[in-house]
Amino acid sequence: MRLGRLVRAALFFLTLAAVAQELSKPEGQRTWNGKVAGVPYDFRVPTPRRFRDAYWNPNDERIFTDKVVGLGWAINFAQLIPRLQEGYRRLAERAQAGQR
Repeated sequence: MRLGRLVRAALFFLTLAAVAQELSKPEGQRTWNGKVAGVPYDFRVPTPRRFRDAYWNPNDERIFTDKVVGLGWAINFAQLIPRLQEGYRRLAERAQAGQR
């Protein structure tokens, strides 16, 4: 219960800080995306390409990419799935080797 409140409060204050960061820039220089305290934010209208690049991008080696809308990170499943499959394959090989 307390952890949930702490997380919500942190997200609230990070969001306020991100909005304040953008509003402190001259109007023509506001991009509405960037990082605050190391956490990525993006308040722009999402596009299909940004969704694809965040959630399915085999050309990006990162598993955690910038979230398309809001604050935080997305999961690049194009990188996560093969890594999970490789980990499962290695575990299965070790299990077979242990049975011999």
